[in-house]
Amino acid sequence: MRATGDEVELLADDDRPGGWLLLLDRVRQSYVDLHDPTYLEFPYVQVLAATVAALPAGPLDVVHIGGGGATLARWIAATRPGSNQLVVESHGELHRIVRDRLPVEPSSGIDLRHADGRSVLADLPDDSLDVVVIDAFSGGRVPGDLTTVEALGDARRILRSSGLLLMNVTAAAESRYLRRLVAALAGPFVELVLQGDQDGGVGNLVIVAAGPDHLPAGVIVEDGPLGRPLPLTGESLRSFVGAVSPLSVDSPMRSPEPPEASWRVHTDFDPT
Repeated sequence: MRATGDEVELLADDDRPGGWLLLLDRVRQSYVDLHDPTYLEFPYVQVLAATVAALPAGPLDVVHIGGGGATLARWIAATRPGSNQLVVESHGELHRIVRDRLPVEPSSGIDLRHADGRSVLADLPDDSLDVVVIDAFSGGRVPGDLTTVEALGDARRILRSSGLLLMNVTAAAESRYLRRLVAALAGPFVELVLQGDQDGGVGNLVIVAAGPDHLPAGVIVEDGPLGRPLPLTGESLRSFVGAVSPLSVDSPMRSPEPPEASWRVHTDFDPT
């Protein structure tokens, strides 16, 4: 199954009936359990889910920029019935395969849409969402147009005052790319939490961003699936950013390429 030179594959998990690994050009995109949507295979998705779980109880209005297999959306639908969710995927063939082979229940409140994520951020109405999730990758790297101060400003605009932005990116701790991304976030958002591998290598890093006094206490944990969270606000945020300029339309920067061995599947899938 190929589109624009990329191969989209679904690998069945022999050890977990209903479990599927979604690949794009052999890069892991999503793990979906059709029998149990509350099962989360990837540690970074566990962090995203734990953050959502820290919000007040009840249904949520959510947009996911970067659809993949809609794993987090399925989890929210299962744990917060009545939620309304838009899942945006820009890769046409991947979107088609998820829609046809990993379908969501019509009653789930999930709308799977093939569209450009940056355009959707620009078009959604003000103050209409509780959560914006940016989890988009092309070749294992985050599209640059989703990490600019302009895009992140749109994310803040469409969020309600108590809303959260959740981002999954590839970055190394303290890297110039990460500091420029945080600088872009620090314009529209004033409270951030970073959670990722702090050993200096490139890996998944989850960023939670909120307006003043709206960061849920539950996201500050002693030790999460990706390590100990790093809260940034006020002086600590300014110190982390330093003198770097924020990512912008006029001065973009792509995320670093992730390590081949940890992201690309070369053999039969083994989730252990």
